[in-house]
Amino acid sequence: MSSTSEIREQPAAANVERPDASDTQGSSWSLWTRQTLAILRLEIKKNFLSRRALLLYPIAAAPLVLLSLFALLHASMEEGADFNDLDIAYAAIYGGLILRTLVFFGCAWVFMNLFRGEVVDRSLHYYFLAPVRREVLVAGKYLSGLIATIVLFSITTIGSMLILYFGLYPTESSTFFFAGPGAGQLLSYVGVTCLACLGYGAVFLIVGLFFRNPIIPGLILYGWEWINFLLPPLLKKISVIHYLQSLVPVAMPEGPFAVLVEPTPAWISVPSLLLFTAVVLFLAGRHIRRMEISYAGD
Repeated sequence: MSSTSEIREQPAAANVERPDASDTQGSSWSLWTRQTLAILRLEIKKNFLSRRALLLYPIAAAPLVLLSLFALLHASMEEGADFNDLDIAYAAIYGGLILRTLVFFGCAWVFMNLFRGEVVDRSLHYYFLAPVRREVLVAGKYLSGLIATIVLFSITTIGSMLILYFGLYPTESSTFFFAGPGAGQLLSYVGVTCLACLGYGAVFLIVGLFFRNPIIPGLILYGWEWINFLLPPLLKKISVIHYLQSLVPVAMPEGPFAVLVEPTPAWISVPSLLLFTAVVLFLAGRHIRRMEISYAGD
């Protein structure tokens, strides 16, 4: 009897209006957005307040402390004596210490631990058991690392430049920043720092996913970035630092042994870094879909 009634009801059920495919897709995107934001909130706390974050603060604060000490030791210098050389001095500090070293290793520490840290802590399976697409997990974790590194290293960039200028030459620095090119240069350096976190973050996210011991690949990448000035033009472009150096407001001479190459214009450098990041995140999403958890040996 029940089967007969079900058969009779089928034509009526066929007349029921089905949801449009675009509505279903829109609801899916809405769900993925909410899940990404939820993961982002959880991971932000880890990146700022966990035990692993304790190493990140000394890395970000190192230039501020060193430049503050330098300014105190040279407080008796005559103002204006070498003010015109400060842009070159800061470009050297930013390129050699902040960009190539501190931002590099800070991003390595944050982004390699987004998944490797969960494996070491034996907690990644909690995410994998949740009803969340793994691509959404990658996006949420990457955004959390990106926000953490951009906030900390932007403070480093702004603070180090202001300390160097105002600590040595406060009068000339006021004119330079409020009535000259100083504010524009500062914003350019902050923009380069944000792009560095974007690019290096993508690199180290994929390193942390593909390598059980990411330290050796990280050191190889560090060496590759440092010898970039010696590489031929084609190989120079297979690095993040080449595009970042093309965007800094004050160019630094690379020495007598450097292979000279024209800087890549901003309209190519910025989209290239964005495209590179998108490709890496796509590959990370594809990889993590096939990833199986094994805590053995970790």
